Amino acid sequence: MEPHCAIVVTGQQIGVGWTPALSVAKALTALATARQLGGRAVYWMADEDHDRLEVSLTVGFDGDRLVRHRFHFEAPQGTATGWLPWTETQQALAESLWGDIPPATEPSLRGHVLALGRPLWRLGLEAFSPTHPGLREPIQSELARWRSLGLEAHLMKQAEHLEAEGQELVLDPRKQAAWFSLDPRNGLRRALAEGEACPPGCWLSPGAALRPLMQSLLLKATHVVLGPSERLYWQLTEPLWDLVDLAPPEIIARPSVYVLPRGLDIAPSQLQALRHGYWEAFPFELPGILPTGALAGLRPDPAWGPELIQRFNQTLAQTRRKLIKLDRRFHRDLAGQILGMDPERLRQFLFPLSLPQERVLPGILWLQDEALLARILEGLAQPAEVVLVEAS
Repeated sequence: MEPHCAIVVTGQQIGVGWTPALSVAKALTALATARQLGGRAVYWMADEDHDRLEVSLTVGFDGDRLVRHRFHFEAPQGTATGWLPWTETQQALAESLWGDIPPATEPSLRGHVLALGRPLWRLGLEAFSPTHPGLREPIQSELARWRSLGLEAHLMKQAEHLEAEGQELVLDPRKQAAWFSLDPRNGLRRALAEGEACPPGCWLSPGAALRPLMQSLLLKATHVVLGPSERLYWQLTEPLWDLVDLAPPEIIARPSVYVLPRGLDIAPSQLQALRHGYWEAFPFELPGILPTGALAGLRPDPAWGPELIQRFNQTLAQTRRKLIKLDRRFHRDLAGQILGMDPERLRQFLFPLSLPQERVLPGILWLQDEALLARILEGLAQPAEVVLVEAS
């Protein structure tokens, strides 16, 4: 490796089917950045986390309808995700959701993720597991030194400082353990109380707040690609880098990626209007009055008397509420003429379950299409907060 070679790192807790798809967007952003810098791109598979619910939830399709699925794993609670068994049962369910997929490289969730990631590895992204014994065992003494420094107190002080500045804490070190033990024989991970010794045969395992430090210790990262929530909790580590004698990497913000139906012409600035069904934001001219406009000028006659006037106004208000729905449908039809498709269907396509598609869809849907990956990578070559690419 060149002495000043850029090392661009990103990663995600490994999930079934590479869920969510934003993990693929992060991987390709790291690759695009590394190509620009003439360096390496590394994907950190966070396979020692143990949030089983998060890694097991995904979605598939029943026709055009999204269906939620949860994979089940026969392993004790607290088992790190890299050790969760991937059996013929899980493989068969995955194939029923997404068609033919490659078998796992090893009978574990980590092996499943490695197999699905082959299109990215072929593009030059390097897969990295922090639980490989040859990498992990040599740093145990350094992790023990870090633990002796009392980093928890610095994390808590930084959390209080950020709160005082009005910052959101997506990870609170006062509620989450800073250190765990990890048994490499079975993957069991357990929180360590302050001062509690790590059991014999187990590895020290930093919690999420300290993971950025271990990442740089193992990879000497010069740049990291982070999503919005990650950037918030990385702020917790700001006082710690000097304490552990490491240089913090430069942070690269992960863009959002949307895969659009073919032939669709839409601007990134219109996405939020589409998400919230604000069809009026699209540039059309009204060909006539809105349905509510037909009520203009309707007034009760004073000769009707108070009781009848009151009933008239109530009926008018009810009618206006119904016509407002017709106004919305009128705007929707006009927006559809501009977009070339029903904007409500487009909204559901780009924001399934009312969330950006990259947060809901499994990454396997993108990984199965190497031409799509190439287009996303090309789109990420230029700095942008939002990247739009056409589906195949």
